[in-house]
Amino acid sequence: MIKTSMLRASLWLAGASLCALSAPAFAAAPVPAEAPAVDPTADTEQLTDIVVTAEKRPQSLQTTPIAISVLGSQDITNRHVTSLLDLGDGSIPSLKVAPFYSRNSALVMNIRGIGVLSDSNQPARDQGVGIYIDGVYMGRAQGLGTAIYDVENIEVLKGPQGTLFGRNTEGGAVNITTKKPSGQFKANMTAGFGNYGSYKGEVHLDLPAWHDIAVKIDGVVAHRDAMVKNPLQGQYGFNYYNKRGLHAETLWRAAPNFTADYAFDISYDASTPLYLQLTTPPTATSVKLATLGTIQPVRADTANVGVPQQLSIGKTWGHRLTLDWEIAPKITVKSISSYRDLNQSQYDNGSAATTMVIGTASNFTNANFSRYSLAQFRQNQVSQELQLIGEVPHLKFVAGALFYQEKVQDNAQAFYTNQFTDAAGSAYIIKTYDMNTVSIDRASHVTSSSVGAFGQATYTPPLLNDSLHLTGGLRFTRDKKVGQLFIINGATPTVNGITAPQQLNAAWSRVDPMVNLAWDITRDMHVYGKWSTGYKSGGANSRSLTYAPFNPETVSMFEIGAKTEFLNRHARLNVAAYTGSYKDIQLDFQATYQQFDANGNLITTGTRTTTETYNAPGTGRLKGVEAELTLIPITGLTLTGSYAHTSVKIPNTANPFRQSNGTINTLPIPIYAVYTPTNSASASITYEVPANGFTLRGHFDANYDNGFYQGYTDPVYTGPGAAGNVYQPKGDSAFIVNGRIAFADIDLGAGGAKLTVAGWARNLLNEQHMFYKAFSSTVGTNGFFNEARTYGLEANIKF
Repeated sequence: MIKTSMLRASLWLAGASLCALSAPAFAAAPVPAEAPAVDPTADTEQLTDIVVTAEKRPQSLQTTPIAISVLGSQDITNRHVTSLLDLGDGSIPSLKVAPFYSRNSALVMNIRGIGVLSDSNQPARDQGVGIYIDGVYMGRAQGLGTAIYDVENIEVLKGPQGTLFGRNTEGGAVNITTKKPSGQFKANMTAGFGNYGSYKGEVHLDLPAWHDIAVKIDGVVAHRDAMVKNPLQGQYGFNYYNKRGLHAETLWRAAPNFTADYAFDISYDASTPLYLQLTTPPTATSVKLATLGTIQPVRADTANVGVPQQLSIGKTWGHRLTLDWEIAPKITVKSISSYRDLNQSQYDNGSAATTMVIGTASNFTNANFSRYSLAQFRQNQVSQELQLIGEVPHLKFVAGALFYQEKVQDNAQAFYTNQFTDAAGSAYIIKTYDMNTVSIDRASHVTSSSVGAFGQATYTPPLLNDSLHLTGGLRFTRDKKVGQLFIINGATPTVNGITAPQQLNAAWSRVDPMVNLAWDITRDMHVYGKWSTGYKSGGANSRSLTYAPFNPETVSMFEIGAKTEFLNRHARLNVAAYTGSYKDIQLDFQATYQQFDANGNLITTGTRTTTETYNAPGTGRLKGVEAELTLIPITGLTLTGSYAHTSVKIPNTANPFRQSNGTINTLPIPIYAVYTPTNSASASITYEVPANGFTLRGHFDANYDNGFYQGYTDPVYTGPGAAGNVYQPKGDSAFIVNGRIAFADIDLGAGGAKLTVAGWARNLLNEQHMFYKAFSSTVGTNGFFNEARTYGLEANIKF
């Protein structure tokens, strides 16, 4: 009954075009000079300005003609967000965050249905959503699950951002800004614990400025035991994490017009994979399921069989140096230099349940199961960006150049760790194995380089009280990837009789334009129309035999939007609608491991397959509607609501590669958009009541989506409406409620120290759904469930 009524409330919000998490501006840092100042004498119940940097300069969210959602630092606290993975509950409906398959060590990022369609967990492949932290591009999906530091804002820029942010932003960009050294002594410390053996600690220390040098130090630690137990004694369970990190930043105000900001960070992220549950048995008559392969139709707390499972460990560290020089009034030169290093292991033995299947002609005695997948991933990157940001009468401009280079290598192993000892599959042993002696299944390395130059200018003609703004932008980018695939299917590649590593040496050039016309109808009503493009870089597939390059895929999008405030700035409603095209889509298809002689004659074939990538012909279509509402109806009460409707249509595409029977199937097959709910909504209530000696703060949010596909092709498709078709299952709909209640700002009397004690819960109603779902007749239905309810207490002291 509770779930039904709350679902109806979410749908009512959707129908009323509420949308959200635009968060009522919880800006803790002083507003930069370029941004609209907040009048301290103004009505304290009015909504305050949210400052964003989507156009490379600080400015008000309401006057920035881009669809943006913002999570402030208080939103992050209210939702108990430890890492970016926690945004997967739907706090920003247009953004979808999920683990890469079962691996919390790499994240899938998707905005407006664009970002990841195929496997981006490879050295020569990229995601379509760019992640930036303090202006530095994070080049890999790996490492994004680390604990986040002292965040000021998380800005989600929706739609192509190819002009100002460059490559791999065809879906959008996530722009994270951390809190800077203030030069004043401040301390902010948090400690807490919860169920599943979880604990969390944070220390943020701001030191007094010395000779115009300010220093800030952040330390974080977060731990949670496994959510699914592993019956094998001495081995880690599933969905465990242990995160810790240190961040130090020094801000030197060398002159009134010059600052140097240096930061160093280092983090450690240990995790285990999700547990892949078997929820229905195989339907094919040619297979049978072991006795131990029990069906678990609801979210399990214990795996049905014990397996060896180690920690996947990620270690990252990096340097950043940002120089700001105001060379003339309202004209600034900015430099962002960065070096980062990533080392990530990925150990996944969470799929044992789906490997306990065997042909009916045999018994299970001595049959192997529990395939352990091991991968090592290493990357380092260097980047240098220069910006010229200025303003003269009637014209604002930004111009710049970027150099980015990364060196990446990976390898993968796979072997079985368990073996049945009886015919029924009711008993087993752990096989003797040594990971160090297991052969490498595939391995590659690549160096990716990108150079770009960009410019954008906004002209405000001296008419209609300076209410019209025309913006034009252009970016030129050249990408190059040079690499080598030296092991595939456990051996050096043999292509058409020649055994040798396969070489990659490919380059692509790209121009991304943008045009935007905005009109300030009144002080509180702004409308705009925008056309922009973006792309995801070309690359190569390290599961391929030939390592052949594929080309970039592109998005072109037209968007209209309105940003409004009303009820004397007690209400804010932002809406956007968009439509666009999606071309040269990078699709993976299965191909048979075949060889040909110099004349093109087939000389060998077999049952082994590889995965080849293909730029699909035809044009896909994108369209959607988004809305965000923030409302302060009475003193202390803030309501937010959100809705996003997303439609991605990808043309049916035929597998262009030869199959085991020697033919190429010309039948176009349906292609599904993945990690893309059609409808998503979010709503929250935050209430603050002053009391005697403290402030009572309460927050609850509810998040809904109608499920999404994880795979973009059907398991079996022989034609439209064919009786033998086996269709791709869609993940379950989700309804997640989070909450937090705090007794805040308790005066401790010593040096102005304030204590806050809070209780929190994620997935408060303990709702369960299978967000990732797959099916085949020879395995059955399997997938990953969302996390069970977590809760805890924490205390925070500030002074």
